Formats: sequence, C-alpha cells, structure tokens
Amino acid sequence: MSEGATSTANGTATKKKPAKRRATAESMAKKQREISVSEFFAKNRHMLGFDNPRKALLTTIKEAVDNSLDACEEAGILPEIWVHIQQMGESRYQAAVQDNGPGILKKQIPLIFGKLLYGSKFHRLRMSRGQQGIGISAAGMYAILTTGKPIKIVSKTGLRKDAHYYELRIDTKVNKPEILNGKGNGLDIPYGERGDKIIQDEGIEWVTHFDPETPDAAPKPIAHGTRVSLELEAKYQRGKGSVDEYLEQTAIANPHVTLHYTDPSGVTKTYRRSSEILPPEATEIKPHPYGVELGRLVSMCKESTESSLSGFLTNSFSRVSPSIAKQICDKAKLSTRMRVKRIDRDHAEHLYAAIQETKISNPTTDCIVPIGEEQLLKGLHSVVPAEFYAAATRPPAVYRGNPFQIEVALAYGGNVETQKITKDLLKELLYETDARTVRQFLILTFNGLGPDAADKILKGSKLGTRKSPNKLKPKEVDTLFEAMQSVNVNEGQSMNVYRYANRVPLQFQHGDCAITKTIAQTNWRSYGLSQSRGNLPSGPVTIMVHIASVWVPFTNQAKEAVASYDEIQKEMRLALQTVGRKLGMFLRRRMKVKQQADRRTIFRRYLGEVAQAVSDINGADKEVVYEQLLEVARKKTAEADMVLDESGKAIDPSEANYGGGVLIVDKDEDELLADLINRPTEAEANGSAAKPADGEQSELFDEEDEED
Repeated sequence: MSEGATSTANGTATKKKPAKRRATAESMAKKQREISVSEFFAKNRHMLGFDNPRKALLTTIKEAVDNSLDACEEAGILPEIWVHIQQMGESRYQAAVQDNGPGILKKQIPLIFGKLLYGSKFHRLRMSRGQQGIGISAAGMYAILTTGKPIKIVSKTGLRKDAHYYELRIDTKVNKPEILNGKGNGLDIPYGERGDKIIQDEGIEWVTHFDPETPDAAPKPIAHGTRVSLELEAKYQRGKGSVDEYLEQTAIANPHVTLHYTDPSGVTKTYRRSSEILPPEATEIKPHPYGVELGRLVSMCKESTESSLSGFLTNSFSRVSPSIAKQICDKAKLSTRMRVKRIDRDHAEHLYAAIQETKISNPTTDCIVPIGEEQLLKGLHSVVPAEFYAAATRPPAVYRGNPFQIEVALAYGGNVETQKITKDLLKELLYETDARTVRQFLILTFNGLGPDAADKILKGSKLGTRKSPNKLKPKEVDTLFEAMQSVNVNEGQSMNVYRYANRVPLQFQHGDCAITKTIAQTNWRSYGLSQSRGNLPSGPVTIMVHIASVWVPFTNQAKEAVASYDEIQKEMRLALQTVGRKLGMFLRRRMKVKQQADRRTIFRRYLGEVAQAVSDINGADKEVVYEQLLEVARKKTAEADMVLDESGKAIDPSEANYGGGVLIVDKDEDELLADLINRPTEAEANGSAAKPADGEQSELFDEEDEED
C-alpha cells in the first residue's frame, strides 16, 4: 500500500486527507498593521492621475500651476507664472513651476510638499482650484518613486527677506516629510550678493526678474514667490491631453494671468494677460443643512461647543435663523434648549428628518466667483481664432446644499488646427506620436478633427490608411502637409470641447464627464449644426463649459471628470441652449445675407442685357433703364448690405439682437472669398436642419415670377 493511503474494514484503500492549516488569532493579529494614506496612494497612483508617463507630466504641471494661481489670487496679486520642462534623459523630465505669489512660511514648506492630505482648502466651503490637499505632494511622491530624486522647493516672502531652499522626500510609511539638505533644516538664502552666490554655487534655479515692460525699461526684481522642481519619469507629447493644451486652456479661463512656458526643445511661449482685474475673492460659508448627511450631523453634534440645540443649528449652518431653528426643533419634537452633548443617534435621526421637511433658503452665492461673460469672450478670443463668439452665465443653483454656477462660451469659424501648424512642427509631432496609423495620428493629435475629416486629408494626400506616422518618407510628409493645408475639412470637423471646473481645465475621461454627456444630449441641429444622435455635433465649433462650486463633484481623486447630478446637468443644458440660440441666429442671418448676395449677383449678370433689350424695343435710354433696374435689385436684396457694429449687432437694433454676450469678428475680403470657395453652405452641410424657414426663399422667387 502506498504512503498516504489507509485501509478500511472491507479492505479498500482510501486517500488520507491532509491536515488543515489553522491560523491562530495571535498569528493573524501579528500580520495586521496600519497603513498611511501616502502608502496607499503610492500603490494606487492611478487614482491620482499618474497611471502613465505622459499623463504624469501633465498632472504634475497642473497641480503646481493650480496651487500658484490659488495662492496669488488669495493674496490679491496678479499672477505671473513660469513653467519650464527640461528633458534629463530618455524617459526623464524635470518639471519646474514658479510664481510671484506671497511665498510660504519656512515651517510650512515641508508639510505642504511632503505630506498628503495637508492643506487649508479641504475644510473650507469656498471656491478654489484645489480641494483635497493631495495634488502637489502626490506629484512629489510619484517623482521620488520613479527617479529617486527629491522635491526641490524655493520660497521667498519678501524682497529683503531670506529665501528658503528645501530638498525633501515623503516617508510613505508614516506620511511625513524627510528633509535631506541642511542637516534636516533646509537652507536659508540671505538677500543680496551673498544669497546670489549661494544660488549659483548650489545650482538652485530661480527666476529673479520680471520681463521689462518696455525695451528701455529696467526689469523689476521678483520680491516674493515659490518655485517647485521635480524630476520624474514622464513622456512629453504635444496634441490632445498635453501640457501645451492645458496651459492654452488655462489662459482662456484665467485672462488675468501671464504664463511663461518653456518646452523641452527650449522654445518659450508667453500667454499675456488680457485683463488687469483680479476675480473677486470668494467668501467662505458654513455648510447648508440640506447638504449634511446623518452621520456627519452626529459628528458635528459631538464636536460642537454650543450649549443649546438652537445655538448649534444657527451657528453651525448657513441660512438657519433662530426662527428656522425653532421650526426644525418643533418638527423633531426636541427642545431648543436641549444640550447638544445629550443628542444621541435617535435624536439626530429625528433632527435630520426635520431638516429635510423644513423649507430653508438656498445658501449665499458669494462663495463662488464665475468668470463672467465679458472675460469669457476675451479669453476665448485671445486663444481661439473664430468669427463668432457667444457666452452665457447661468444664475447660481444648488446641489446637495452646495452652491454652483454654470458658464458656457462658444466660438464658431476659423481655421482648424491642421491648417495652423508648420511643416517642421508636423515632423516633430509625427516623431513624438505613439499612434499606429496616420489616420489615428490625425484624430488623436488635432482637436475637433473627426474620422471623416481625417479620411478626407488621407484621400487628398493619397496615403494609405495603414501607413505608420513614424515611417513616413520626406516626400510623404510633404504630401501630407499639403493636404492638411488645402483640404477643406470644416464639414467633417467635430465640435472641440473645453471642460473646466473652478477655472481648471479637465483633460481626460471625456466620455465619463457630465459636461460631455450633456453637450451630446443637446439638440444642436435646431441651431444650424449637423449632428448624429447621441454624438457631438459637427462643424468648426469650439465650446467651453465651466462649473464653479464650493465642492465640485469629481468622479475620482484625479479630478478629471464631473459627476452626473441632475441639477448640474439641467443648468448646463439651459446654458448650452442659450449660446446655441445665439449661434443659430448668427448662422441663419449669415445664410440669408449670402442668399441675397448671390441673388444680386444673378440680377447684375443679366441687367445689362435687359436694359439693352428695353432700349431696342421702345427707344429708352439704356443707361437710365440700367440704373433703375439696379435700384430695384438693391431694394429686393437689401439684406446683403446689412452692416454690423463691433459687437456683432446690426446698426438697426430691429435687424439683429443677440441679447448680449456676443462678439463677431469682421473678416476681410480675401477670407470671405475663401469661405465662399471652400466652405459649403449650411444647407449643404447640414441638410434640412440648416435650411431657411419654409417660405423664405420661395417667397423671394415668387415675387420675381409675379414681376416677370
């Protein structure tokens, strides 16, 4: 009998079951340990937006720039920000961001940059770019994990005050900063020549002066500010979801900011501020009763220092007066004088139910600061070249007790991005891309370029659909460039969407965002654009949607998409419809003007022959008859002479009234001629959706028939 078998009474052999391993409670307890928040996110970096090298570089720049903007605005300083990306190796980049903000106190620097969930924004109900206190410290943690290089910070609080320089890393086991320089105390850099020598000897990077305002002016020294520098494993690539696109969109939503950007190739681009006015400072508010859940209410009762229930309600919540507090207490069948410390879970449950049944005013809205229609038009016009701009700001609304406000801006017309680039830039983009085919490269690199437009360019260049962008020969690159410049892709162009939350561009997870979903669900065909059901509309359109709130409901910690709350989507839909109506008015009027201009051209073509025939029949003066006929043609096609003022309104208010929030850019004759040659009419592009109202065109020609 083999080993491991036993014999039974009837002589049959059965296999012996192995003994079960039993873990004792003591041995299991030894394996249990507390993990810190930084240790958790170190293993789950994808939750913070560091799931691939390209996205990691963008997230790092985004978090640093957001912090700089918040710091400057809170201190009442017009922001000036320097962004510098430098390639250090094949897959390593150094990202540095400096601002002219108020600077950071010495003792706070290690905690802000070396400790996750440390900050002042999480506890305050007011509009700000950051919310959780994770961003920049998470970027530093990612940099240390991928390269081992420390975070470098320089901060200065005044012109003649010492600057403080730290090199630090995060101890993920305990979520605490570890200072590596100055024997654990950092380095103090004195003001003056001695400090300049220390900066030079230590190789510390610091922009010392602003750009001179005029060529003859002396540059002003930077009195205060902060610079953070990180070396991380990353990938730099232009196009959609790139640092370049993020900074461009940041300039749109923040027209009061000047951005100096130096890319890895050493090219510097400056986005100058178009407004010298800082946004008003948002006011901090208390939580609204409707936005507090039962568990949070229990915690607030335990933490409160108020003696009575009435005092707790009036001093802990917004919009709760003594009379409202009494109504809540009466409905909960609790005394207004009841001691807060005596409130147990049953009392809290009755109190919570009473709050939901009591009518309480919406919270105040001075805690949010919208961009404003005028600034939206300025920002969009400074970055997106177009011929028609419209903007709309909705009144404040509330979701879960949190105030929010929706703004939408739209730009129509202008050249697509494929027609803006140079041949050298195209070669760089082809070299950088990781797209497998040229078609995929076109769609992924250029905003608003849909599959149909990409196919048109490929057909014009006579390149195969399976061609690899990295393997194109010089002649093929030239052919592709010529096709990108010459092929009219307006008809196949899809809407370009810019999404913002508290003035911050959202670059990824477009499909999961409530903004994208609401735009796709809006019926744009009624406003003159072509659209297939459930998709974004087609046309040379850029749309920008901004949500401003004390607490933006992001779908994850990476802050890349807005959650789909019914109240938020309703406000978005109303704002989109507002700018859509203005666009529809513009397109219909432009179509009508074009129709009348075409009609006048036809008249002029035959008026000479008609005048000659009348002269031959009755002997009338040919020139007099021609002038009379020309005057009749002018009257019948008067809309071709419609004149608009600089804001886009007709000189006669009855002719065009967009209701404000509109900017129309005049085109010169060459551009108008190019439009007539290359761009299809709205009726051709959109089918029946963009045709004039029934009876408009037929009436004109019926009148002609009657005259004939």
